[in-house]
Amino acid sequence: QVQLVESGGGLVQAGDSLRLSCAASGRTFKSPVMGWFRQAPGKEREFAAVSRWDGNSPYYADSVKGRFTISRDNAENTVYLQMNSLKPEDTAIYYCAVHRVPGIYFSRSYYEANGMDYWGQGTQVTVSS
Repeated sequence: QVQLVESGGGLVQAGDSLRLSCAASGRTFKSPVMGWFRQAPGKEREFAAVSRWDGNSPYYADSVKGRFTISRDNAENTVYLQMNSLKPEDTAIYYCAVHRVPGIYFSRSYYEANGMDYWGQGTQVTVSS
């Protein structure tokens, strides 16, 4: 089983930055695809960003592109989400996730539609106006 633990959420003002971290432990894949999803109050969980195992060719949701950056430290089994220029509409619970199929990088639309298979407990991000 894969355990994912997120950290770094909090309450910030519009325009501020936050950096989320997610540490993976337990069953770890050789070439894992990892990502971040979020769920705003009253809405379904949605795709935010995903990273290939080598950190190349990341995908971003249109709503966060240019403001968020996903990165990873494979030696530490950790993935990060740097969030800049935060907006009130970024308020959500942010979930770290891992896909069950390592070594294959699907399209952005695939991850948007299908999500992933292993999830963390989430970390709350609240952006005040």
